[in-house]
Amino acid sequence: MVFSLGQNVAMEQTRYQVRFDWAAAGAHAIGTNADVIVWVDAITEPGSDVDLKTLPQGPVVVFTDLTSAHAVAQWVIDLQVKLAKRILIAVVAAGSTRDGQLRVTTEDLLAAGAVVDQLAALGLDATSPEAAAAEAAYRGLSRATSHLLTAVTTTAKTKPTSEQLKVNPQLTVDDVKVLRS
Repeated sequence: MVFSLGQNVAMEQTRYQVRFDWAAAGAHAIGTNADVIVWVDAITEPGSDVDLKTLPQGPVVVFTDLTSAHAVAQWVIDLQVKLAKRILIAVVAAGSTRDGQLRVTTEDLLAAGAVVDQLAALGLDATSPEAAAAEAAYRGLSRATSHLLTAVTTTAKTKPTSEQLKVNPQLTVDDVKVLRS
């Protein structure tokens, strides 16, 4: 079984510029007609790289973790300016798998919320309720994010550095990892 917010919820998100869902199934639900998919994996585990073949084929795909949320948001703004149109953004949290099932992860929810928050700060605030909820989770917990991320299940295995546990405003669009253009 693959978890996503579901096709009906995805259809309801089509009227919003910034959308949110989980994993490859969620990317298909909200990203098929998007201009860009922001793939969010806050704490990348070995072997957990995204398989681009599992994502919709049309959109540009960029990667972000928590540290690069600001840079990715600016990159998205720059893409919108370059294309000279209102672009559609699918923010997709990777999650992880357990016994073949999607495991919704706190770290990816908070990192996705950070991306939505940074997009809103730059003027892209036509967010779906799902994206707004992720943003609210991040904003409400932003002062505790580093602590929370040291305590989640994933970090017990990966041991991230303190720099990996907060948004780095010093990163620029040149630091954005474009997975598919």
